[in-house]
Amino acid sequence: MPGRRRALTLSPLVPAVLALALAAPACGHRPDAQPQSAPPRSPAAAGLVDESPFWVDPQSDAARQVALWEAQGRTGDAQVLRRISERPMSLWSPGDDPGPEIRRARESARAAGRTLVLTAYNIPYRDCGQHSAGGAADAAAYRSWIGAFADNIADSKALVVLEPDAVPHVVDGCTRAGHHDERLRLLSDAVDRLKRNRNTRVYLDAGNPDWIPDPMKLVGPLYRAGLEHADGFSLNVSNFQPDSAGRAYGAAISKAAKGKHFVIDTSRNGNGPLPGADHAQAWCNPPGRALGTPPTDRTGDPLVDAYLWVKRPGESDGSCRGGPPAGTWWPDYALGLARRSTR
Repeated sequence: MPGRRRALTLSPLVPAVLALALAAPACGHRPDAQPQSAPPRSPAAAGLVDESPFWVDPQSDAARQVALWEAQGRTGDAQVLRRISERPMSLWSPGDDPGPEIRRARESARAAGRTLVLTAYNIPYRDCGQHSAGGAADAAAYRSWIGAFADNIADSKALVVLEPDAVPHVVDGCTRAGHHDERLRLLSDAVDRLKRNRNTRVYLDAGNPDWIPDPMKLVGPLYRAGLEHADGFSLNVSNFQPDSAGRAYGAAISKAAKGKHFVIDTSRNGNGPLPGADHAQAWCNPPGRALGTPPTDRTGDPLVDAYLWVKRPGESDGSCRGGPPAGTWWPDYALGLARRSTR
């Protein structure tokens, strides 16, 4: 579908015991297997995390891949992949019970004195039944799920990107009209629930400028989805639009939305979007892309609260261009992103 962006859902983490097998089958994230490896080292090399207040996951797929490649003697590739493994990435909530992974991340982030970045991605009728199909069975199930999501964050410092695509899919008509009112109510309720946590910031997703070219079409639906009570909105999740395009697009929404701030996903936009690609497929595992601006809250723009790696670099966008199912860790693609990165 035009302007789409992504691949999502976090794979379950495998207890760390070194093995040489690399099995692994996010728009719907269900990695079924991960590289099994010895516990990765603490993410602090090269001072990469020092520029960001956000938590680095020591058990990410990238960190496990680094440990595995080091054990296999692929030290050059492992060193390159640290450009991903030693930087903060959002943790996507897995499955029907978000509690265990959020608790693990919460305790690790507290010990490190850093802020969690989380993505809530379980809205009913998710992704219009496409690559990232799934989500809660109904409204009641979603309210229960988002309640557990918020409960497990507790009073930890956290930034939550709320339901990528959910509002843009209302705007572009991909989500059936009969589901629009319920979806926007659920999002508004989710904002209210998350904001009861005193240290949680919430950003509603607003797509990207290549998807909904007229940003004014998003303002009304964003307000119906709870933007007034949220901290702002997110842009470019799992997409490749350059930072400059995101800032201009976000500024236009902000001007019509009482000055609301925003965050931009810069995880894979280092080379921008794929030139000359079909509009409907440019978002799905495009070749030749690179890591973008490293995560930071020092953006130099008063409206941009942070550059984030919301999409975890190296997770597939879906079964296209030779990729595994959406959300599955894809080491070769990750290595390419890292190799082409200039920072």
